[in-house]
Amino acid sequence: MLSTALVALDATIIATASSTIARELGSFDQVPWLFSTYLLAQAVSTPLFGRLADILGRKRLMLVGIGLFFVGSALAGAAWSMSALIAGRVVQGLGAGAVMPVSMTITSDIYTLEERAKTQGYLASVWGIASVVGPTLGGVFSEFVSWQWIFWVNLPLAALAALMLARRYHESSHQPTHEPIDYLGAALLTGGSTLLLLGLLEGGNSWAWASAPSVAIFAAAVGLLVWFALHGRRTAHPIVDLSILRRRVVGASTTVSLLVGVIVVGLSTYVPIYAQQVLGFGALLAGFALAALTIGWPISASNAGHLYLRIGFRLTAVIGSSLVVVGSGLMLLLGAGSSLVLVGAFCFVVGIGMGLTAVPTLIAAQTSAGATERGAVTGANMFARSIGSAVGVAVLGAIVNAHTTLGPDGTPQGDGVLTAMRLVFVALAVVAVALLVAACLMPADRHAAVERRRAQAAQESEPATA
Repeated sequence: MLSTALVALDATIIATASSTIARELGSFDQVPWLFSTYLLAQAVSTPLFGRLADILGRKRLMLVGIGLFFVGSALAGAAWSMSALIAGRVVQGLGAGAVMPVSMTITSDIYTLEERAKTQGYLASVWGIASVVGPTLGGVFSEFVSWQWIFWVNLPLAALAALMLARRYHESSHQPTHEPIDYLGAALLTGGSTLLLLGLLEGGNSWAWASAPSVAIFAAAVGLLVWFALHGRRTAHPIVDLSILRRRVVGASTTVSLLVGVIVVGLSTYVPIYAQQVLGFGALLAGFALAALTIGWPISASNAGHLYLRIGFRLTAVIGSSLVVVGSGLMLLLGAGSSLVLVGAFCFVVGIGMGLTAVPTLIAAQTSAGATERGAVTGANMFARSIGSAVGVAVLGAIVNAHTTLGPDGTPQGDGVLTAMRLVFVALAVVAVALLVAACLMPADRHAAVERRRAQAAQESEPATA
């Protein structure tokens, strides 16, 4: 949880300090790269570190991730220019790409199926807290101390996390396989994913979608990823075995994760804009409305185990995704005079649904995988969410840009804001329906859940022995 907190905080803490950083270091036009390079590095390295955790061991990769995050934070805190700061963010992102999948894989290794939903809920709660605390801390540090402390505060926390893992985590449930590492496959996946995400994140901003740079970037991304897929079929030990996606539970779970990424980034980006530009509230109240989403998620995630142990993973995910459909559908009722309380309530419903959808489907995929491929399954699931977020940014951003103009602060303004927000909510409702369909495609497991419950009841009824 401490390692995850480092990653979660640094995804949000820099937002309120970006103006101060740009004023001191210059190059205001490079501020977006402080966010995109971190997300890029994290996204493209996630499936690689997930698979390497299967080959080399969880503990070793977790310590590598924390070490990279430590080095990146030190470099960012000591940055003398915007280029140096961006370089530090890249190293931080690489560390985050190891910490996220490996931490979730470790929870899958060391906890029982009954305990896993609660532990995953604890990890989800870290993100919920970070989404509220992060921007506040960033503002406090930049205004009253120094923006450098945004990064320096990570150093003792990272050291403490590494010390705790080194001393307390004994990797007994999983032994490294020491398979040969597919370096070519890793290079192809990294290069293709980087270009794909770069094109999605920067398209329509740094260059037009139909421009020569955009076409060249996407063409190169497709070429590298196709080469990666063909190479994976010919090698005995691919860095990421795409055949795992042909398993129904893994394929459906990964699809769910991709669609979750679209919905989360859509709400996180445009609910605050709607609250501020349409309803006229300040940034603080707009943030509290969105916080309802991140509060509902860990609440339901930590209690999802009681449900999927009784009725199975698929039915739990169907119930959760149905709630996401309801919450997204209610967002369509919002207008120019809607109450901010209603916005928060609808986001809370979506958050409750997400906790019952994202966590059980991930646990189902992890449960279906052996110890030697569990990291790869987790990494693929989280990479899909990153791709979904990038696609959501690109598509929803294009919708908003077509109906509004950007103000000096980079947010949509003008008479078309309400129309744009309504179109965004319509798009998210459509994605929510697709999420429900993907949840329905999970393999039926209610009978297995009934058998697990019977076995558990029989175990509990046995007399205690000395």
